[in-house]
Amino acid sequence: MTDQREVVIVRWPGQGPSVEAGLAELLAGYHLRTEAEKGEAVADVDGLPDRYRAEILDPGTAFADAVVLVALNGDTAVGCLVVTAPVSGRSEVKRLWTDPAFRSRGIASGLVSAALTYSAESGVSTVRLSVWKWRAGAIALYERLGFTVAASWDERNQLVCMERAV
Repeated sequence: MTDQREVVIVRWPGQGPSVEAGLAELLAGYHLRTEAEKGEAVADVDGLPDRYRAEILDPGTAFADAVVLVALNGDTAVGCLVVTAPVSGRSEVKRLWTDPAFRSRGIASGLVSAALTYSAESGVSTVRLSVWKWRAGAIALYERLGFTVAASWDERNQLVCMERAV
């Protein structure tokens, strides 16, 4: 029998140690998968670049100026998203990830919608993001939620920059 509990989205920290451990697992999954997709697969977190490992080991410090949203199924973290602090009326969405076992349940859409709501309430006028061009499902999700391709602000090859007004 599968667990059909409702998924809720909360701001982290403040949700207990199990959520922090779950967030670390989600961030590890995100970074390990991304490195593999870039052709730079590593065996475990220890093989990740320092900046990514720092997010996993100490998200409180890594995201001190940001808002971290976590999707919970009961006490289990099943998705995450980071909204950066506003700069010149803009925030950026980063690290959107849903546990593969919980995909196709609207969790990513819920996280992005919560990020847009938070951004609007914070006086942000534009939310932007970047996504690897091979992540067609993510790009389609962002387009469904009103994001459009924008001029690149990041010089990394194969990165698509998108934004939308809030």
